[in-house]
Amino acid sequence: MASSDMAMGVIFLSQTVIGLLGNFFLLYHYSVLYFTRATLRSTDLVVKHLTVANILIFLSKGILQTLSALGVNYFLGNIGCQLVFYVYRVGRGVSIGSTCLLSVFQAFTISPRNSRWAELKLHTSQYVGLSHSLILCWVVNMLVNSVVPMYMTGKRNGKNHTTKKDVVFCSVIRNNRFSYSLPVILFSCYDFLCLGLMIWACSSMVFILYRHRQRVQHIHRTNLSSRSSPESRVTESILVLLSTFISFYALSYLFTLWVTLINNPSKWLVNIAALITACFPTISPFILMSRDPRIPTPGSACCE
Repeated sequence: MASSDMAMGVIFLSQTVIGLLGNFFLLYHYSVLYFTRATLRSTDLVVKHLTVANILIFLSKGILQTLSALGVNYFLGNIGCQLVFYVYRVGRGVSIGSTCLLSVFQAFTISPRNSRWAELKLHTSQYVGLSHSLILCWVVNMLVNSVVPMYMTGKRNGKNHTTKKDVVFCSVIRNNRFSYSLPVILFSCYDFLCLGLMIWACSSMVFILYRHRQRVQHIHRTNLSSRSSPESRVTESILVLLSTFISFYALSYLFTLWVTLINNPSKWLVNIAALITACFPTISPFILMSRDPRIPTPGSACCE
């Protein structure tokens, strides 16, 4: 095995282990809060679904990408490839949808009472309504991605196809350009819709926070401390999460498009695209934990 393949395998293994540990710890933390204190924010419900989706990403494609980088490629049959990519696509779609829902929900939450979103704000503040939206997100992604198994096959499959494109440990069937492009367009529409809503929500939250700080600036200088409110801290955490997602998504989309347009992409290019795609599921739990005062840090635990 080449040293470059070994290095890439170690990088994938480290990313998968760190991502799984971070998401499992965050999910465990919110579960403990729910069963012991029964005090969860509405945004915590979205974060729980986000962590579950991230875990599915690592358990499906993350582990297999690590094995493939280490040189183990021909271990999945047709059903294995179809199942892995279906679970991965559902997890990825729910991860994007949950992040989008989190941003839109928080934008409505911090909007002024006299804004045109005031009536919608009353509905989004309901825990049940948010739960139904998350369930709908799972159902939509499970239905939309049901076409994925039709285009996946194992590399050991001996059947002849018009066009067969390898994606490291599996292959994509491309019998004709139209049938292959249709699901790609469908998935892209979903991604761009969520991305557009995230950019709108991010811009709205920045504008609302800016105006709010302008109004209370003189109060902070006289009577109140400059400490931000819990709602502002949650909003700032979501803004950091959104900016991280948008940055990695844009970079991942460029590399994925590059891999798609090339007939025979190199293994190095495919690995880099997969590495960048998994960056957000790896980093997101640590961003949320670092900005949540309810999660004890090692330093605070030592001081108690």
